[in-house]
Amino acid sequence: MNSLNSKDNPFLKRPSRPRVYVTRGGGPYANTRAALGELDLSSLRGKRVLLKPNAGRIAPPGSGVITDPWVVAAAIDAFKEAGAEVAVGESPIVGVRAPDAFDAIGITRLAEERDCQLIDLDLRPSVKVPVPEGIVINSLRVCPEILEYDFVVSIPVMKTHMHTGVTLAIKNMKGCLWRRSKVVFHMLPPVAGSSEKSINIAIADLSGVLRPHLSIIDGTVGMEGMGPSAGEARPFGVIVVSADGFAADAVACGLMGTRAEDVPYLRLGAERGYGVIDLAQIMVTPANWRDWIIAFAPPPENLSIKFPGINVMDKNSCSACQSTLFLFLKRYGDTVREYFPQGAAANFAIGKGHPEVPRGTVCVGNCTARHRDRGIFIPGCPPVGSEILHGLTGQPSIDRKDGRIDRKKS
Repeated sequence: MNSLNSKDNPFLKRPSRPRVYVTRGGGPYANTRAALGELDLSSLRGKRVLLKPNAGRIAPPGSGVITDPWVVAAAIDAFKEAGAEVAVGESPIVGVRAPDAFDAIGITRLAEERDCQLIDLDLRPSVKVPVPEGIVINSLRVCPEILEYDFVVSIPVMKTHMHTGVTLAIKNMKGCLWRRSKVVFHMLPPVAGSSEKSINIAIADLSGVLRPHLSIIDGTVGMEGMGPSAGEARPFGVIVVSADGFAADAVACGLMGTRAEDVPYLRLGAERGYGVIDLAQIMVTPANWRDWIIAFAPPPENLSIKFPGINVMDKNSCSACQSTLFLFLKRYGDTVREYFPQGAAANFAIGKGHPEVPRGTVCVGNCTARHRDRGIFIPGCPPVGSEILHGLTGQPSIDRKDGRIDRKKS
């Protein structure tokens, strides 16, 4: 990106004392316009602005999974009124197409009404970007538009995350990585001599080269517990805006009842000088923002999935397969056992770290493919709930909560 350096960001005048704006009291559109109204956007006249929401899954507004479409609409209007050329882009999780996600979320209609281009960031070949200060990541396969636009805006949802604690503006930039290259972050080996999870080090590495120029954190309806997709929706009604993505995340963490210093990838990135997370150094408007704190339920410390009579074997899985299996068992856990032979264990395996699995195991996701002959193999990255149910029962099924659109059946 040609203006990652703070000296090139017109909204980051004092990098050591970043400003953060928090709004609430209106709906998602009004709150976003109010927060952006604190900035003089005139410097973006004639510039190309790319909005990067969290639109990587098929989910409806209000679910806490994806960015509210009216937050995106407000950003489109604000930047267009400032004279910028605006587009919205996303590279979804594997198995989801960006146009389908935009349609389901409601972004397509609002963008079309505003004559705003929607971009599937996975369509063009990736660009290799070196990560000079990377510890576990030496280079990234980046969607080309991220490098071509003058100004990139991260618009995530305020969520907890089962692997990283939270997922906000900085981690949302992982959605700028091309296609399956995002999955690599979940498959990295441990770092010798470090107690940190490799995924947290990788996100800190990424933030050294892919920091947003502006962050708009959507706290209209967040997600608590087992985020990013299997938690509980948490209505909140706030918007957080800052030119320092780390500072925005730090204030969002505070609003969620946690500390950015306790989020490893934020702490690691701040220690490298990529942004500020010390609230004492951040100028927050309004001064009484702490009055709005609502403590989010944290992700469970033990991520093993426990259901009566069911054994889940999880070795080196990513959050996508964990969420898929958790949601499947949450819906069908009471009836799943009847599809196994009487007296047989109901074993499910996810992740690529299994040297072997018991015979009869339901192997969920492409990472378990080498054990396909040991039982029932459910392909996908990740598969969806209806595919697991079909694999168990042998009967076609459609689960509209899958988070994916099957065009053949719709």
